[in-house]
Amino acid sequence: MKILILGTGYVGLVTGACFSEMGHLVTCLDIDEDKINKLNDGIIPIYEPGLEEIVKRNKKNKRLQFTTDYKKAVEKNDAIFICVPTPSNDDGSCNLSFIKKAAISIAKNLNEYKLIINKSTAQVGTLFEVREIIKKELTSLNKEINFDVASNPEFLKEGCAITDCMKPDRIVIGIDSDKAKNILYDIYSAFNIRKDKIITMDILSSEMTKYAANAMLATRISFMNEIATICKKINANVNNVRKGIGSDSRIGYSFLYPGVGYGGSCFPKDLKALAYIAKKNNVNPKLLNAVEEINNDQKKYLSKNIENYFKNTGGVKDKTIAIWGLSFKPDTDDIREAPSLNLIKDLLKKGATLRVFDPVAMDNIKKYFDKEKNISFCESEIEAANGSHAIALLTEWKQFRLLDFKSILKNLKHKVIFDGRNQYHPIKMKNLGFNYIGIGVPDQIQNEK
Repeated sequence: MKILILGTGYVGLVTGACFSEMGHLVTCLDIDEDKINKLNDGIIPIYEPGLEEIVKRNKKNKRLQFTTDYKKAVEKNDAIFICVPTPSNDDGSCNLSFIKKAAISIAKNLNEYKLIINKSTAQVGTLFEVREIIKKELTSLNKEINFDVASNPEFLKEGCAITDCMKPDRIVIGIDSDKAKNILYDIYSAFNIRKDKIITMDILSSEMTKYAANAMLATRISFMNEIATICKKINANVNNVRKGIGSDSRIGYSFLYPGVGYGGSCFPKDLKALAYIAKKNNVNPKLLNAVEEINNDQKKYLSKNIENYFKNTGGVKDKTIAIWGLSFKPDTDDIREAPSLNLIKDLLKKGATLRVFDPVAMDNIKKYFDKEKNISFCESEIEAANGSHAIALLTEWKQFRLLDFKSILKNLKHKVIFDGRNQYHPIKMKNLGFNYIGIGVPDQIQNEK
C-alpha cells in the first residue's frame, strides 16, 4: 500500500521505516526542509538502534522517500498517518497546533478518498476535532470528497523501537467505519501473520488506551521508588524486595526497578495530559498527581545524597563530580526530561564542577548547556572519572557495567559512587574499595551474596 507519514520525528521516522521494511511504499513528509535534505543525504536525525540501516536499505530499494511537497504526497498515497509533535501546554493539556495544521494541509490537497490515521498522542476527542477541521476546510474549498479517520496509538520504547514496531505486543486501532478497519488490517497484515494482535475499538477508547498504558507504567516506577525510600529508612534492601514481589506472576518485573525517576518525551507529558483530562471532567486525579510528585522528588534524590555525603567537607562547592549517563534511558540520545538535567542544574547551583559523559547523547547535552563553563564534556566514562571527587551514575548503559574499577578508584579523590540505577552490586563495589550509595539500599549490607 502507498502510505504517507506526516512528521519525521521519532514516531514518524521509525513507523515509516518499518512500514517500508514490510513492503509498503512509504513517503515521509516534513515541513522542515533541512531535516528532509539530511534524510535524503542519508543523515538520520535521531539515534535508535537499527534505524539507520533500515532507512538506508529501503531508500535504496525505492520503498522509502522523503519530501516537503504536500500536494504530491497527499495525492499519490492511500493512507495518511499523522505523526507530529504534541508538546505540553502550561496547564498540562496537549498543544494540538501541529495536528491542526496537518489536518488543514491534508484537506487542501485531498483529491480522493483517503484514510487519515492519527498516531500522535493527543487528548481524548482530538480525532473528532481533526475530522471537523478537514470537513470545514473541504467545504470552504467547495470540495466534496469522502474520507475516514482512525486512531492508531504508538507504543514504541526508545532504544528498542524497531523491535516494538516490527513485533508489536498489540496493535490498537480505533475506528468507526468498516472501510477504515479493512484498510488498517491490510496495512498491518505483514505484522499480524502468526497471531492476531489487532485490537479493534471505538476511537475515544483507543485514544484513552495510550494514556492509560503510560500512566500504568509510570505508576509502577513511582511505586517502586516509594518502596525504595521506605526500604532505606528501615534498613531493608529494595533489590531483594523487588525480586520478592516481581516473581509473583500477577506483578512481574517490568518497570519495577527503582532509580532516579522517569523522563523522556512520553511519561511526563502524558501524565500531565491525563490529569488535565480528568480535571476537565470533574475527576480529581489523586493517583496521577502522586505519581508525578514522587517522580519529581526522586529526581532530587541523588543531589541530596551527594550533598549529604560531602556535608562535613564543605558540601559540593568546589567538588568535581563525574556523571555517567545523560540520556533519560539507555540506547537513545534523548535527554528530554532526563534526570541528569535536574542533577546537573542542582549541582551547578551549589558550586560543583562537572565532568560528564554519555555514549550517544553528548551532542544534545552540549547544546543544552552550551553556555555553561563549569562542565567538561568528556569522551569516555574513564576520562570523566579521572580527578573527580565522586561518580554519579544516571543512565544504566551496558558499557558502564564491566569496567576496570580498580584503576578508576586510583584516580578518584573520594572513593564514592552514587548508583542512581542500582546497576552495581553493593558488596562487590564495597569489596573493590568504593563507598557505595544506591537507591533503597542500606549503607551497610551484610549476609548478602
